[in-house]
Amino acid sequence: MQFFANLVLIVQLLSALAIIGLVLVQHGKGADMGASFGSGASGSLFGATGSANFLSRSTAVAATLFFGCTLGLAFLSNGRSSASNGADSVLDRAAVVAPTPAASGAAAIPGAIVAPAASAAASAAAN
Repeated sequence: MQFFANLVLIVQLLSALAIIGLVLVQHGKGADMGASFGSGASGSLFGATGSANFLSRSTAVAATLFFGCTLGLAFLSNGRSSASNGADSVLDRAAVVAPTPAASGAAAIPGAIVAPAASAAASAAAN
């Protein structure tokens, strides 16, 4: 299972690099103005408009592959146990050892983290 996750991660990284390269190679909308004055785009490998069409479709394929790999990695990481995640266990322990404010007369909320109660002298001085 770890091999499959690594394989999906490698494919995701390669598709991300392909997206970056394809976007950088594409011409902007302002580049079409120069082609109308005879920049030689019609004599290229893809023809007058074939280059933009090929690059945009290649970018769409790479983006779809990236999206699929991202979903695949999310699906693969969902099956892992939460015991390896330290944040969940810390929150569970904090909810168990949290003091209840029953001494102050307030309603106890299960699992709530409450600040320590003030000393009796400080509360008497405030009244």
